[in-house]
Amino acid sequence: MKEQVEMKDLKEGRYVIIDDEACIIKSIAKSKPGKHGAAKARIEAIGLFDNQKRSIVGSVSTKIYVPIVERKNAQVLNIADGVIQLMDLGEYTTFEIPLPEEYKDVVEVGGEVSYLTSLGKIKLDIRM
Repeated sequence: MKEQVEMKDLKEGRYVIIDDEACIIKSIAKSKPGKHGAAKARIEAIGLFDNQKRSIVGSVSTKIYVPIVERKNAQVLNIADGVIQLMDLGEYTTFEIPLPEEYKDVVEVGGEVSYLTSLGKIKLDIRM
């Protein structure tokens, strides 16, 4: 799910869609309008799910899509072969996602974890 906003309304730390990927904004640089043109904005962002750096340049009045990112909680049902099976605590649906190496010692069967979901993708969001 996504919604449309103007570039001038974006702020650092919020989300934006660049190249069909949800990204978190790291910096915004706005230039003043010139003699014959409109003010421009340059947005530097990092992909939420793939950690790639992306940028976009456009007029401040340009419409751009912003993803709806939801943070949810889930219970860990099973961990096997680098895959973690989770059950959403609100909807009681089960799903499997790959378990990153840095979370192997933190996640336990029967425990609760938080995760992010946006544009049909899911990522663990464990704060250490």
